[in-house]
Amino acid sequence: MIGSTMKKENRVKLFEDYLDELFPNPRCELEYNKDYELLIAVVLSAQTTDKRVNQVTRVLFERYPSLEALVTARLDDVADILRPIGTFLKKAVFVQKIAEALLENYHGHVPNDPSSLQKLPGVGRKTSNVVLSNLYDYPAIAVDTHVERVSKRLRFCRQSDDVSVVEAKLQKVYAKKNWARRHHQMVLFGRYHCKAVKPECDGCKMRGICPYYQKLSKK
Repeated sequence: MIGSTMKKENRVKLFEDYLDELFPNPRCELEYNKDYELLIAVVLSAQTTDKRVNQVTRVLFERYPSLEALVTARLDDVADILRPIGTFLKKAVFVQKIAEALLENYHGHVPNDPSSLQKLPGVGRKTSNVVLSNLYDYPAIAVDTHVERVSKRLRFCRQSDDVSVVEAKLQKVYAKKNWARRHHQMVLFGRYHCKAVKPECDGCKMRGICPYYQKLSKK
C-alpha cells in the first residue's frame, strides 16, 4: 500500500512510531542556560542554522552575561558578534530591545503566554511556540522550514498551505499532549533525514508509504 492510497491517519500513526524510534528523547539543539538566552537564540535562528547561532551566542552571552549588560552594550559590538549569522544589525537591535523590554515589563523573565511574548521585538508565532514549549512545556507546534517540508512531503497538508494552515492541520493529527514532542522530532527528522536537498529516502522506513518518494521514484 503506497502513500497515495493509505489513509492519512494511518500514515500519521506509522510516522509517529518512527519518530519515537529515531528520536526517543528529542530536544532543542539551541544552547542556553537562562530563559532569555533561549528566547534570544530562537530570534537569532531566523534564516540561519542552530549550529551558527550557538557559535555566536557562546560569545555574546559570555561577553554580556546579563540582560542589563546586553542593554548597555554598544550596538556595533553586538552586531559584530552576530555578523556570521546574517541580517546581524537588525538582529542586534532585536537583542537589545528584547533585553530592555524584559527588564522593564517582565522583571527580567520571559513571559509564559503567547500574547505577551509576541509583543516583544522580533518575536512571531513560530518563535513564541518554540520558546513556550521548551521553557514552560506549553502545548504548541512551531512550524519551521523542516516541519513544513516534512508535513507536505507526507501529505499531512497541501503544498499550497501556508505555515498557519500547516500548524492547524498538525494540531488535528497529533494528540495535544504530544504537540511539543512532535515538533522537536519533526525538526530533527527534517534536519538530518528528510533534507531539503538529497533527502535520505533509501534508508527511511516511511519510503513505502511516502507520497513524495512515490512521486520521486516515478521520474
